[in-house]
Amino acid sequence: MIKEGDLLWTPSADWVANANVTAFMNWLQATRKLEFADYGELWRWSVTDLESFWGALWDYFSIEASSPPTCVLGSRKMPGAQWFPGAKLNYAQHVLRQERAGSDALMYLSENAPLTAMAWEELAGQVRILATQLRRLGVKPGERVLAYLPNIPQAIIALLATTSIGAVWASCSPDFGSHGVLDRVTQLAPKVLFCVDGYRYGGKAFDRRDEVREIIGALDSIEHVIHLPHLEPHSPAPADERVRSWESLLDHPPVPADGFRFEQLPFDHPLWILFSSGTTGLPKAIVHGHGGILLEMHKLLAFHMDIHPGERSFFFTTTGWMMWNVVASSLLVGACPVLYDGNPAYPTPDVLWKMAQDCSAAFFGASPTYVDIMNKAAIVPGARYDLSKLRAIMPAGSPVSPECTAWFYDNVKKDLWIATGSGGTDCCTGFVGGVPTLPVHAGEIQAPSLGVAAAAFNERGEAVVDEVGELVITEPLPSMPVCFWNDPGQVRYREAYFEEFPGVWRHGDFFRINARGGCFVLGRSDATLNRQGVRIGTAEIYRALAALDEIEDALIVNLDLPHNAFFMPLFVKLRAGIQLDADLVQRINALLRREYTPRHVPDRIIAVPAIPATLTGKKMEVPVRKILMGVAVEKAVNRNAMANPQALDFFIHYAKTQQDYSLS
Repeated sequence: MIKEGDLLWTPSADWVANANVTAFMNWLQATRKLEFADYGELWRWSVTDLESFWGALWDYFSIEASSPPTCVLGSRKMPGAQWFPGAKLNYAQHVLRQERAGSDALMYLSENAPLTAMAWEELAGQVRILATQLRRLGVKPGERVLAYLPNIPQAIIALLATTSIGAVWASCSPDFGSHGVLDRVTQLAPKVLFCVDGYRYGGKAFDRRDEVREIIGALDSIEHVIHLPHLEPHSPAPADERVRSWESLLDHPPVPADGFRFEQLPFDHPLWILFSSGTTGLPKAIVHGHGGILLEMHKLLAFHMDIHPGERSFFFTTTGWMMWNVVASSLLVGACPVLYDGNPAYPTPDVLWKMAQDCSAAFFGASPTYVDIMNKAAIVPGARYDLSKLRAIMPAGSPVSPECTAWFYDNVKKDLWIATGSGGTDCCTGFVGGVPTLPVHAGEIQAPSLGVAAAAFNERGEAVVDEVGELVITEPLPSMPVCFWNDPGQVRYREAYFEEFPGVWRHGDFFRINARGGCFVLGRSDATLNRQGVRIGTAEIYRALAALDEIEDALIVNLDLPHNAFFMPLFVKLRAGIQLDADLVQRINALLRREYTPRHVPDRIIAVPAIPATLTGKKMEVPVRKILMGVAVEKAVNRNAMANPQALDFFIHYAKTQQDYSLS
């Protein structure tokens, strides 16, 4: 049986020699006279000599600025660090400088369209035309552009056109209902809306014309709506004088590259706005800057995803998750991103592996949940498909178990780098992640990312090793948010990250780092289970329960009660036809006691019809805990941020009928 920490893979000498991070270390030695024995030494330098490290990245990746910076770091204080003051540049300009005649810019696949390539000439040409048309419509730097688009090439084209003229991009996937969209974007007062008539998922058509009408009707700020028929080729646009078609905007003479002007913007000029999940209130509108994202994406994609120019790279995502922004940004390093629009298990559970074969993907990314789908369907991709070009896989989005890591070696291929990553929408990057020159251990994230001074803090604010603590970052990053939109005095921003440990970023994840630098992100720390002073990560509970076929999903919380008492219920959604009888309860308890400790055994196990989840699939532990502790539902959770709002009904009823949890 696989155990946490078991060695699963060691890179060969050729692998290490060909890694992008090795090329960077060689460059540092040749140009800076800096020599590092291994990744650990390189990382320590990167988080102690910030000016030298980030200045080296600026030069190594040939960042172009129409006005040079006066220094690398004007102020080191968090929040408020001042990066590359005086610099003027543009994110989209760095993407389009990768334009190569005769080569593919991207590939895309959907449930009703075959795998297709888009050439650089077409992508860059459409970006320049669309940007020119947006300028003609009066869109100015700093104004917001909202996209309600699926993961299709037009979304990337619209992103690059928007940011090339200095406007600010914000995106919601069309699987969001109108309320979910409006909760996010009303505060932004967007001037332009890109939208589709609907999308397909799992073989079903989802018409979104009513939602688009509601969004348009609720946003007085919108002056222009660009409509893209996606569900039906000749779908009529909404009847509104502000609406024009995507096709009509693109019906314009070519705009030559040497005749196009990229808006030159300060380093921290807003690039795009991402949104928190909004599980306990209105989603936070997180603003990222052109320069910070430009540097961070180069570093992440080159060193921690090891993507090389010309390689096909894929990550399953929607336009509503930060990983879509990472996928789009892979163009910065000359990669060819592969887009997929649809259900990852339709029409067959292995559709993405066939796509990986057909496009010769070198990099493949998906959530650990996808591995569960493969397991249940008994899919062995390595036996079905030619994955000879595949070098790396990134599982991300939730904690990755040892069994999940091992699954790839057992079912995909033996010589494979598993670059498990974890980070956040907040900085739009990974804090800890893959390093292609290090071994892979089961259930373990290889190391903290370069430039990220990640640590586990105990309650006293002390860094601990081999102990569970709070994930903190003790030094600033260029891609930390410029601000939250509409947050005077940065009050919400400071409360979100800097309230518990002043001057130190507290991310809100439960974290452990071992002596060799291996990292474990164990779930949200504000959902921590604290039993008699011992903190337990919810991911440990869920990992153990995954071994029981009877359980489809689960959620566990711990309620602090008077007189130092507590109540820890486990809610389980059972598979069809299964009953929660005494035998199953006994087996669950025995499993948790055997795999972990008696403290992991819940006080009560309750069957529920559904587990509440966010639109991005995260279990809603904190809102459930608040509801069970008597917090009003409207204060505990924002139903519009939920994938299944009806799932809360059971917990609301349970809270009302249980007067004394200690007797439950």
